[in-house]
Amino acid sequence: MNLHRNFFLLIVTLLIGLTVNAKDGVVRFAYLADLHISEAAPASIDLESSVNDINSMSDIDFVILAGDITEFGSDVEIERAKSILDKLTVPYYIVAGNHDSKWSESGCNTFARVFGYEHFNFDFEGIQFIGCNSGPNMRMAPALVPRESIVWLDSITKALPKDKPVIFINHYPLDDAMLNYKNVLDLIARTNIQVALCGHGHNNNILNYPGVAGLRNDIPGVMGRSNLSGSKVAAGYNIITVTPGSNVTNSVGVITFQERTKGMTKTPWHTLLLKNAPEKVVPVVALKPATIPSSASSGTTAYTKTDQPVKTIWEIQDNSDIGSGAVLSGIVYYANTAGVVKALEAASGKLLWSYATSGKIFSTPAVSNGLLVVGSTDTFIYCIDAKFGKLVWKVKANKSVLASPTIYKGIVYIGSSDGIFRAIELKNGQIVWSYDKIKGFIEAKAYVDNEGVYIGDWASTLYALDPKSGSLLWSWTNNKGRGLSPAAVWPVKANGRIFVVTPERMTHAIDASTGKEIWRDKGGREAIGLSADGSAIYVKTMQDTVIAFSTTSVQPKSLWRSFTGYGYEIAPSAITTADGLVFIPTDKGNINARNAQDGTVAWQYNFSIALINYIQPIGKRQLLVTSMDGKVAILQYN
Repeated sequence: MNLHRNFFLLIVTLLIGLTVNAKDGVVRFAYLADLHISEAAPASIDLESSVNDINSMSDIDFVILAGDITEFGSDVEIERAKSILDKLTVPYYIVAGNHDSKWSESGCNTFARVFGYEHFNFDFEGIQFIGCNSGPNMRMAPALVPRESIVWLDSITKALPKDKPVIFINHYPLDDAMLNYKNVLDLIARTNIQVALCGHGHNNNILNYPGVAGLRNDIPGVMGRSNLSGSKVAAGYNIITVTPGSNVTNSVGVITFQERTKGMTKTPWHTLLLKNAPEKVVPVVALKPATIPSSASSGTTAYTKTDQPVKTIWEIQDNSDIGSGAVLSGIVYYANTAGVVKALEAASGKLLWSYATSGKIFSTPAVSNGLLVVGSTDTFIYCIDAKFGKLVWKVKANKSVLASPTIYKGIVYIGSSDGIFRAIELKNGQIVWSYDKIKGFIEAKAYVDNEGVYIGDWASTLYALDPKSGSLLWSWTNNKGRGLSPAAVWPVKANGRIFVVTPERMTHAIDASTGKEIWRDKGGREAIGLSADGSAIYVKTMQDTVIAFSTTSVQPKSLWRSFTGYGYEIAPSAITTADGLVFIPTDKGNINARNAQDGTVAWQYNFSIALINYIQPIGKRQLLVTSMDGKVAILQYN
């Protein structure tokens, strides 16, 4: 029976306009959020309790689940959640939250594979339900509805009749906790939106999203409680009932929200009146049609603009997110979350070639000797001819490859999500060695030299491997939980020391030959960089400050501290330097340039609304930059 129901769910989700008839015109559904299923038992027990309770009721039409289904987005957690949800005797519709996407060992592929989709859209008794996923995907940052989903939402909202009632579901509230919330609000404001539902806050809450004169009216919002039990609350969820109005009795339709715990449905804690379609519909243009140069592929726009103190030489807007850095080796190379590697002419941004993999890419490409190497979440490591875009070789991993490759002396060094770190011959794809005792998945880029290969994982461990044999030289741990691992940081090395920062907000100096910690100091999270002469590391804190530490001192020695004013900041992207400047990437699209000598402000430039992935200095006072919302550009600074 469950197989038939799940097949029915998938068909309903994928087809626009499919209508399921309710018994009496009343639509009643269970609304769950923030399940946080993990390898520990309590969250699973809470969900099983709610599933059994829903199955005990005869008047529930379907179930909607609004994200943070799992704690760490692991394959085991996702499969466990599905095994419990498949016991439901009614269809269910599900979207991911930040916990499902940020720490996903599969690069968000498992969630889509297991549940069959990443967003849903269906009609039930004349009401359109639209559910949208939101990140951050793999990179620590504020939430961001992926550009692919924005494009999808744009097409859905354009096609709907203006009088059809709409209920929108997203994990995050539609406020400044989500970077492109205005875009989402503008899109759903095209419709006869009744309410925008969310989770994330773990409590029942009444929200309101203010309108913008001439663009949209206020949009009601409702946050649903977490399904989790606690010391003072039982496991539970909400019953949402939509009761249509009646021309016979001249009554107005309503939406009611009731919490249900311990088998009891409480009195409504919130009620909304159903709204008619607005008398005047103001057209909202949220996505401008792309102007595609004859040389570019569909979905890519090239244009130029000028700003001070930074000028844009050229800029590309991709129709997918970009979760990795771009590199320049005569040609500009980048990859997007649609799984496509692209090569652009450095002078103009003109598309030269593209190569499609079968999975999302969060791996920053590396180029050497005319060959480009990149990892894909389709489980392959690819080597592509950098001039012509033809496949040279590919190596199969057992799980997704999120990590970025390092090429050193003709060898590709790269980790993956299968617990294996590999060294591969660049010229032919032959495995030189593999180390198979990595405890957690790898997403970062290893530092490699003659003495070692240094990389962290999502099991609180930093490894040093012999570059020739792959044998373990040493391992280091901060003895903290998984979420505080040295996994997103790209390690740097200077004066016989490895430097990393961890989400426990600490900077660590580790002896590169022994793995013994020399010192640690407060400050940092996951972003670190090295000065041109190796005498200093630059660390970005989570609140307004960049610190320069000496790389030679036996105790932590701050060379300078610079107040930036960037506010709360969690971007894990590496810090880079050139021309006496330090380039600080942020999670909200700003590039901070500091003078390397004393940390004073050189300039700040707003490139995007989203996470800056990587800033590569390319000479001639130019920078190659990508951002998570799909932008690639070459910038010229004074």
